[in-house]
Amino acid sequence: MAIARWDPMQEMFPLREAMNRLFEASQVAPGGLFGPRSGIALDVYTEGDNYVVEAALPGLDPDAVTVEALGSQVTISGQYPATPEHRQYLLRELPTGQFQRTLTFPTEVDAAQAQGQYTHGVLRLTLPKAAHARPKRLALTAGR
Repeated sequence: MAIARWDPMQEMFPLREAMNRLFEASQVAPGGLFGPRSGIALDVYTEGDNYVVEAALPGLDPDAVTVEALGSQVTISGQYPATPEHRQYLLRELPTGQFQRTLTFPTEVDAAQAQGQYTHGVLRLTLPKAAHARPKRLALTAGR
């Protein structure tokens, strides 16, 4: 039986790697599928042949929000109203200033058929997938 010499540095590197992975997992990954995070909380999902985006925009008038679609990208932007300067906040979590969020979808969207609703501070976009990006059923013929 051989005697193995204990090296504290050898055990430290796996711990360091584990901590690095934990730290990286807790961070919002910049440039993920839908781009870097901004102050807008979003849900993005598919519903049939549509992409649906629901964005929480508390306290905003619909006229303060701009939505643009081009190809496979949709950009939501706007500006929250300025808050009075005389306030001394004890806690401040509500968003302020300008915002912009660009989403890149796996396929192009049909901007001409897109619809948007704004109810109680929630923007809901229904973005149909472009016709050429939708799956097509092929007609089959019987062979011999």
